[in-house]
Amino acid sequence: MKIKKTFFAILLLTSLGSYAQQDAQYTQYMYNTINVNPAYAGSRGVMSIFGLYRTQWVGLEGAPKTGSISINSPLGKNLGGGLSLVNDKLGPTQENTLSADLSYTIETSYRYKLSFGIKGSADFFSLDPNKLNPKNANDPSLQNFDNSFSPNVGAGIYFHSDQLYLGLSAPNLLETNRYNDNDVIVNKEKMNLYLIGGYVFDLSPSIKFKPAFLLKGVSGAPLQLDVSGNFMFNEKFVLGLAWRWSAAASAMAGFQITNGMYIGYGYDLETTKLHNYNSGSHEIFLRFELPNKMNRIVSPRFF
Repeated sequence: MKIKKTFFAILLLTSLGSYAQQDAQYTQYMYNTINVNPAYAGSRGVMSIFGLYRTQWVGLEGAPKTGSISINSPLGKNLGGGLSLVNDKLGPTQENTLSADLSYTIETSYRYKLSFGIKGSADFFSLDPNKLNPKNANDPSLQNFDNSFSPNVGAGIYFHSDQLYLGLSAPNLLETNRYNDNDVIVNKEKMNLYLIGGYVFDLSPSIKFKPAFLLKGVSGAPLQLDVSGNFMFNEKFVLGLAWRWSAAASAMAGFQITNGMYIGYGYDLETTKLHNYNSGSHEIFLRFELPNKMNRIVSPRFF
């Protein structure tokens, strides 16, 4: 237990004192695109309600826990909109981000569309020093931040069809400091840049295969690369594997309960020395979609 607490203290100080804060990570990013790319809003052609919960590094005290809920829908022939709320906890810190998205789509051909999106967000950050045992209780970097507010804006582009997608986005374009007295900076957030892509191959009438990737970059931190491969059987069952560069290997499974309801689960196993201090990470989500007068429920797909 002492080793775990020591490791957590190092992890926490790194995250609080760093000059580059990364956004929450997701293993099943191909289903949760709205959180990182506003141009995705409305791209499925129906109202889509999505909820996800992720508990990371189970067994490690103060490890990250993330909850996300979102809704996005077409707003007309070319417009799409969405709302999302993300709750991210790490040790004594908690961050709630409320976002609104708006997209505009043009048809580049019979099969392909290009969408442009903008995002506006409100971030509320809290730090509870009572959950710490600092050597210096008067340390200014450990003040009690109670819902410290910071606004932000983001943008993205999303090229897609029924089989392919490729997107580039920056959900937070503005750099924000949770605290800055010219001597101490706590939890400084910089622009996170995302490049995502995937393609669905029809291997047979009953089997589809989709490789996908996500590349995330932020100044002051190493690039994060996620690659995955998922198989869909009879448009009902999904099984896949994923790998996060120098971080984790993952297994994923999903089931199309009805035409409009899909549930998915992911498990991460650390490939670094961190695996000695936890039993892995778990992620589960549920997506529910509603048809409208102009569109039926889209056929099951990976994105």
